[in-house]
Amino acid sequence: MRLPESAHTSRPWRIHDIAPDFRVEDVWALPTPGGPDDFPRLVRQMTSGNDSSEFSVMYRALFAIRWKLGALLGWDRADGGIGARVPSLHDRLPADLRDAPPGPVVEGAPFRSVYRTDTEWAAEIANRTMHGVMHIGWVPDETGGYHGQMAVLVKPNGVFGKLYMAGILPFRHLLVYPALMRGIARRWQAQTGDSVAG
Repeated sequence: MRLPESAHTSRPWRIHDIAPDFRVEDVWALPTPGGPDDFPRLVRQMTSGNDSSEFSVMYRALFAIRWKLGALLGWDRADGGIGARVPSLHDRLPADLRDAPPGPVVEGAPFRSVYRTDTEWAAEIANRTMHGVMHIGWVPDETGGYHGQMAVLVKPNGVFGKLYMAGILPFRHLLVYPALMRGIARRWQAQTGDSVAG
């Protein structure tokens, strides 16, 4: 379920002080019901890579087109990424986060972990269009349980970056995020079944 921006901004996340110049692009409640100690499991799921076959043909085709365009137009070259065009957000971390492990390696996606605490994890990505953050938090709900919450924070790269983000918005909301949420729910439920069976 898509949430208002305030669902992210009203919580005392560390990311607010680390990336105040990034705008909140999207906030989603993740279909990952659990208890207070299940956040590490969510982070493992989010970083372990996805089997592309679990997504629709349209979803896979959309990403194939995006990566092909990126290759043709040079959007995703190394000189446009973290440590080249933009410094890593890791450079902004306060001492307690900078000295702690940044979090797991993200498999199968061009994200880099920035930091992890007991209730939040942030990973960054950058290319010629933008510098972005995927922020995953673990929040209590009204039933006494917990679930994941994902916020996407973005700093577009100039006018072109703003036009790019506006251009892909309908695709994100109509195709990408709904498919992503279904995939997250399936994997979470499968893991829950495994843990119950084990």
